[in-house]
Amino acid sequence: MSQGPLDPYAPSVAPARVSPPAEDAVIRRGQWTAWVITWLSYATYYLGRMGISVAKAPIMESLGKDVLRHVETAYLAAYMVGQYVNGFLGDRVGARWLVGAGMLVSAGACFVFGASSIGGAFLVAFVVNGLAQSSGWPGNVKAMAEWTTPQNRGRVMGVWATCYQVGGIVATWFATFMLSVYGWRASFWGPAIVVALVGVLVLLFLKPGPGAEAQAAELAAAGADASAIEAERREERRRVLRSPTVWFYGASYFGMKLIRYSLLFWLAFYLKTVLHYSPETAGYMSSSFAVGGVVGTMGMGALSDRYRDVSRSIFAAAWLVLLAGAIFLYARIGASGMVTNFLVMALVGALLFGPDALISGAAAQDAGGKYAAATAAGVVNGIGSIGAILQEYVTRGVSERYGWDKLFYVFVALAVFSAVCLVPTFRPRKA
Repeated sequence: MSQGPLDPYAPSVAPARVSPPAEDAVIRRGQWTAWVITWLSYATYYLGRMGISVAKAPIMESLGKDVLRHVETAYLAAYMVGQYVNGFLGDRVGARWLVGAGMLVSAGACFVFGASSIGGAFLVAFVVNGLAQSSGWPGNVKAMAEWTTPQNRGRVMGVWATCYQVGGIVATWFATFMLSVYGWRASFWGPAIVVALVGVLVLLFLKPGPGAEAQAAELAAAGADASAIEAERREERRRVLRSPTVWFYGASYFGMKLIRYSLLFWLAFYLKTVLHYSPETAGYMSSSFAVGGVVGTMGMGALSDRYRDVSRSIFAAAWLVLLAGAIFLYARIGASGMVTNFLVMALVGALLFGPDALISGAAAQDAGGKYAAATAAGVVNGIGSIGAILQEYVTRGVSERYGWDKLFYVFVALAVFSAVCLVPTFRPRKA
């Protein structure tokens, strides 16, 4: 089996040069700065997307039940297209410009959404928001690929990927608070301000990592051969698109993301309209999904680094099978009380976010190598976003025609599908 940069199980090549202590300290500071800024950045992205979940019921009650129809689908379609575009763009312009500019555009779109009152304006604003939001994952994953190594990537990314669980929790709570105190428009205006501020921080403080600097030094040393190295980069990006591993990851992520976005966008709605919680209680209770996700993401990352002879995808597939059982349990007993509802949905979150973060993060970085990490992350996330696009049709169609219990059984089937898609990638990692 070939062991090129697209082989996620190929051994890493450690640099021969040993850095002096002072340089080590600079690198460590740079690592922590990049890890913190990118963590904060992607967590903050969620403030720009969770307002619609929290404010959906009040908006529909105020402006009509169909005013948001197709808005989420259009957002997710733009998000999917943007994943591919921003994946390639991130490998060309760098993480700082991609993420910083994306956050500023997202902030502007959220502000416009909050100022709108008609369906067409909502749709246009959220299409722009979807394109801007899609810069977050490939851009930040590229930055993290530059500041991690294959040896520590699973553990570091396991902790780092809590950004989108914590971001989901904080975004839900913040939007719920703004809704309860100032009304639904503030659920978009308040987050827009925070997203813009963090975007400025990214532009000011995020720097290229040792991986990017090594590539720049390689180009400088190559001199006349620089064009050949750039051609190699382009070839590696093309090979990402031809890699079966990347496409199997994407197919699995399709099922995971359909489940995840259905719960992100509709769990508060379900708790309010079906279980008859108050809007505030439904908003806060829906954070159970992300609370569990924090634990699951860190646990999965630690496991995948501890047992390096086991394929990352084996861990992910095992957890997805357990996820199917947890969703079935929620369908059976989730309505029996608030404590039970919170705990079982937290279990669902742990078992979903763990493989979600592993496949779209560390596994995609491994598959992309040093030249195409953003491309691989964009492709995997882009394929997954097709599932996110379909979530509105699946959620509305099944729940309205057959009931919410049947929808949860659809999620059970999707979890099993995602596990099966990973089977062809079950190859031991080489030390």
